[in-house]
Amino acid sequence: MESTGIMEWLHPLWLVWLVILFAVVVWWAYRPKNKHRFEEDARIPFQDEGEGKEDGR
Repeated sequence: MESTGIMEWLHPLWLVWLVILFAVVVWWAYRPKNKHRFEEDARIPFQDEGEGKEDGR
């Protein structure tokens, strides 16, 4: 089989691959196991850096 023939066969499958990849990422992000980690990560901008200044600058 020629390489152009393979590419013609694989070309329509890129959309299927992207949909599957998107579904896996969404599944991973919404797993209950990750909830605590993402909540901690969301609070990072509000945490004091501990430099000893009251306003954190």
